[in-house]
Amino acid sequence: MRDFPSCFGENSVQVGDFSSSTSGRAPQNLVSCVYKCRLRRHSSCLITLTWTKNLMGQGLSVSIDDASSLCLCKVEIKPWLFSKRKGCKTLDVGSSKIDIYWDLSCAKFGSSPEPVEGFYVGVVFNNELVLLLGDLEKEACKRMSTSQAKSKSIFIAKREHVFGKKSYAAKAQFFDKGLTHDVAIECGNVGAADSCLVIRIDNKAVMKVKRLHWKFRGNQTILVDGLPVEVYWDVHNWLHGNAMGSAVFMFQTCLSAEKLWDTHPHSDASLSSWQDSHRSSESDLQGLGFSLVLYAWKNE
Repeated sequence: MRDFPSCFGENSVQVGDFSSSTSGRAPQNLVSCVYKCRLRRHSSCLITLTWTKNLMGQGLSVSIDDASSLCLCKVEIKPWLFSKRKGCKTLDVGSSKIDIYWDLSCAKFGSSPEPVEGFYVGVVFNNELVLLLGDLEKEACKRMSTSQAKSKSIFIAKREHVFGKKSYAAKAQFFDKGLTHDVAIECGNVGAADSCLVIRIDNKAVMKVKRLHWKFRGNQTILVDGLPVEVYWDVHNWLHGNAMGSAVFMFQTCLSAEKLWDTHPHSDASLSSWQDSHRSSESDLQGLGFSLVLYAWKNE
């Protein structure tokens, strides 16, 4: 795994690419979503869904970790060419039973590998629904033999690869039960004296950084839905990295965002360690808020 050097604020941290991309290899188009779920007998768990898209088609992996970062199980759903779009997997983990259901047979996709509609993914822990995603709730509940349509989960993190030449777009819901916003990152004349970085939320410019060749790393606070969101950026690879390097942008809703970076203040922690920091303790999980990390790759 390759690390991208970053320096946000006063603390230095390595931001790691969460794909399997290596030098000279095109980055994979993927989205990773992390959900915190509360279990009846356990304090909490983290469920990570990673959606992928390649020449073989769409793929999905589901991994479940407990609060102590112990991996309970992981299920790989290969691209549709090699696997069924609808299925169920039952795993015995100690004295517990985990059922993972999915139906992607009618799923519709946009430019992202994450489906837009016509699907469901459900996770049942000891006959208790802990995660249900998608718009086919009735079909999912019927298949899982439950009347409980709402899952006990909180969306806490999203990491995504975005591609473009000067503009990079994504969607994000920064706050629980908040609105879904269009996020756009625009970079002009990178490396030139008049280079600049503009971030727009729903087409409204909320942040502008001039002389980007001097300010290629930094952080700034913006307001979304009337609440503060800390924005960190690192475009060093665009300026001084190799041709396959990505810029990294992070949107953190936690009011004490520095707490995230202070977890490994002077180490070679990667963004995989960033995910580990979500697992450090129950109190940490409650205070982290939502994080959106975008890896911006240039289409030459």
